[in-house]
Amino acid sequence: MPAPHSFRTAALIITCYILMGPGCSVSCQKKTSCSVQDGRADCSHLSLSAVPQDLPRNLNSLDVSHNRLRGIPPESLTRYPGLVHLDVSHNSITKLHGGLCETLNLLQTLDMGHNQVLTLQMDDLIHCTNLTHLILASNKLRLRGEPFSALESLKFLDVSKNSLQSAKLGSQSQLPNLVNLSLAFNPIKSLKKDDFTLLSNSTSLQVLNLTSVSLKTLDRGCFQPISSLRTLILDQSNTGTLVIAKVCSELSGTAISALSLRYMKLVTLTNTTFSGLKKTNVTFLDLSHNAMGKIEKGSFQWLPRLETLSLMDNNIKHVTKDTFQGLKSLKWLLLTRALVKSRSSSTPIIDDFSFQPLSALESLILQGTSVQNITEHTFKGLTNLKELDLSCSSYASLNFITNKTFASLAGSPLRMLNLTKAAIRQINPGSFSVFIDLTILYLESNFIRQTLYGKEFEGLGQLQEIHMSFNNQQINLSSTSFVYVPDLRVLTLAKGLIATALDREPSPFSPLTRLTVLDLSHNNIANIKESMLTGLVNLKVLKLQHNNLARVWKSANLGGPVLFLKDTLKLTTLLLDSNGLDEIPADALRGLKDLQVMSLASNLLNPLKESVFNDLQSLKVVILPKNLITTVRPEVFKVPLSNLSLLIMGKNPFDCTCESMLWFASWLNTTNVTYVPGLREQYTCNTPLTYFNRSVLDFDALSCKDMTPFQALYIISSTAVITLIVTALTVRFHGWRIKFYCNIVINRTLGFSDASAEEGREYEYDAYIIHAAEDTAWVEKRMVPLENGRCKFCFEDRDSVPGMSQLGSIVNNMRSSRKILFVVTESLLRDPWCRRFTAHQALHQVIEASRDSVVLVFLQDVHDYKLSRSLFLRRGMLRPCCVLHWPVHKERVQAFHQKLLIALGMTNRLQE
Repeated sequence: MPAPHSFRTAALIITCYILMGPGCSVSCQKKTSCSVQDGRADCSHLSLSAVPQDLPRNLNSLDVSHNRLRGIPPESLTRYPGLVHLDVSHNSITKLHGGLCETLNLLQTLDMGHNQVLTLQMDDLIHCTNLTHLILASNKLRLRGEPFSALESLKFLDVSKNSLQSAKLGSQSQLPNLVNLSLAFNPIKSLKKDDFTLLSNSTSLQVLNLTSVSLKTLDRGCFQPISSLRTLILDQSNTGTLVIAKVCSELSGTAISALSLRYMKLVTLTNTTFSGLKKTNVTFLDLSHNAMGKIEKGSFQWLPRLETLSLMDNNIKHVTKDTFQGLKSLKWLLLTRALVKSRSSSTPIIDDFSFQPLSALESLILQGTSVQNITEHTFKGLTNLKELDLSCSSYASLNFITNKTFASLAGSPLRMLNLTKAAIRQINPGSFSVFIDLTILYLESNFIRQTLYGKEFEGLGQLQEIHMSFNNQQINLSSTSFVYVPDLRVLTLAKGLIATALDREPSPFSPLTRLTVLDLSHNNIANIKESMLTGLVNLKVLKLQHNNLARVWKSANLGGPVLFLKDTLKLTTLLLDSNGLDEIPADALRGLKDLQVMSLASNLLNPLKESVFNDLQSLKVVILPKNLITTVRPEVFKVPLSNLSLLIMGKNPFDCTCESMLWFASWLNTTNVTYVPGLREQYTCNTPLTYFNRSVLDFDALSCKDMTPFQALYIISSTAVITLIVTALTVRFHGWRIKFYCNIVINRTLGFSDASAEEGREYEYDAYIIHAAEDTAWVEKRMVPLENGRCKFCFEDRDSVPGMSQLGSIVNNMRSSRKILFVVTESLLRDPWCRRFTAHQALHQVIEASRDSVVLVFLQDVHDYKLSRSLFLRRGMLRPCCVLHWPVHKERVQAFHQKLLIALGMTNRLQE
């Protein structure tokens, strides 16, 4: 579309002039040497008196502005023949040498502004045929002859602020490719018919800048040589209404499309001011900053093709239905701060049907205006309006919005409505129902204090964005708040909700399945439910910074951590700054494989679980400054830091030890991350004392390399010690079990006895049992049951030889038993019969043949001294397997039986 293009072009030209014109001031840091990068050398602000000769020869751009150069002789630049851009502005140069362009035959841009060049003649620029931009602003030029005649490629010429008395820069036709000519800030009083003769053959001129040129007279036909002119800037020209009317008349028949008349003190517009423009194609008119108070009826009737009209920063008091008469093509109307109330004036008025002539209007900007009221007919006739901006305005009817407030826009296809800072207090149900095509609604920075039940947005079925941030935390939500806007894509509620607004089930956001951006920051939210984001499967940006979510992710939280991100697997941006978080659950970020930006700044994080970031494979930006992070281990950070473009992790109390910082310090020194701001200043060590307040980059990684063998030794020794401890404890408390099961396996394989069959056949009994009378009950209960086919015992009372004396029977039975088993108790040692005869005779008879024929079973812990004194035996005399102890624990009885059978099966014959 040509209209928007012309609007943007004209606005861009005027803005560029304002930002980069002669009055622009530049602030630079103090430097000590030239900076060279990519073929560009910046030697500005160095107090140089000559062009440096130690720069690379392949320069294409050289900036020596803001120095003390008195001249720029061509020989000083012979070292740099490839220069395309040369900036020597803000020096004390008095002459432009003719040989400059001969030396620099590739030169395209020459900036000599703010010098003291006095005269300019043809020889000075005769070799500058490739020059496209020439800036000679703020000098003391006196033109001689035709100084610009050789500049066939020139597109931009700035001779502003040179005290030129005339706009005539030459008498002959020249500058065939000139696009922009600036004569601003020169004391030119009149424009003669031949002033622009030098441009008579130029069909490319687009912009003529006459800012602050106070014209008094204009010759007829003064603009005819530049009839191709598109944009004329007359800002700050104190010319008066008559001269402006004359300018408009002289522009008749030209290609003019944009006219800027800012800061002209046009207090009143008459119906003849622009009459000269009726035969032009003007599409852009800027009348801002004129203190304009009155616009007569029919003032714009001469501009039927006008598409953009700016009346910003004026003092219009009354807008009637005749104010915009004739603007049938107008698409953009800017009335920012054009209708304001002051202490000495009344509130401006907009009559009903005032905008009716603007049937083509698409954008109406009423930002910062103050009007008495909006009625049911204020905006009638705006049948093509797509954008209405009422931000920062003061309309009493906007305090309480009802279904009548915007009734006059019922026939408008409005797409964007901006009510930011409109002092809104309440929105009634159906207030926006007339906007069936609305896609963006701004309600930020108001005083809305109500619970949203949903009907406030009834009728907005096409709405895609709602911005309700900064409402002083007075808005409450319900489960139905957004049921009428299911197509919503962006929802901002920063600093707008009460702290408990999200404590709802189901969630207020559950109907918003297409939502991509959600901003809940600065709301002091402390409690949220796990289902808060359920259904938001398309959410990409979530902002929760500056809340109070510390408890939400705590392991000690009642019911466990709240994993509220489990359904938002398409997130690309997550902001959780300043929430008091001191831990992140292992599954809190699980599944966020598309996350690209993660910000957790200003929390209390440390330490972090090893797997917490494992799914964040797409991260490009990590922001973790001002936490309590001391250790940066690869187990935690290797995945999130693998594909970064930006890392902000400074201002943490790093522990610069081998275990904590070796990997991170090495990573910082070898990383391909595009940008790590404050790397040396903000990434400092807190401990140990050796590195305190020093940069992490100073950490000596070589000091950790010698630790490798010690680490291996540490691992081996630790493993050995732990194994020894475990083995000792196992043997101490479960050794009997091990022995028991080993004995079972061995004995089932090899049998219980190692005695030969012949040795077994020599004896009638396996063992002769000697015990005290008091232990008879134990023997009958524990020993007799073992005779069940497994062994055979000889008991004195039971197996005595009939007809033989007791002594003879004892001796005979002992000889018939392969083993003699003592049941050792204190009673046995005190029994006189056992001590004096039985034990004495048994030992003398049997032990002389083999010490292995005796088995001791201790029912009590008897000291070895008593054992020796009473029975003439010591434990050390026997094999360990022949000394048994009755177990205290019942579960060990089976193991005791196994040991007893083994002891009874041992051979009596000595091994040689």
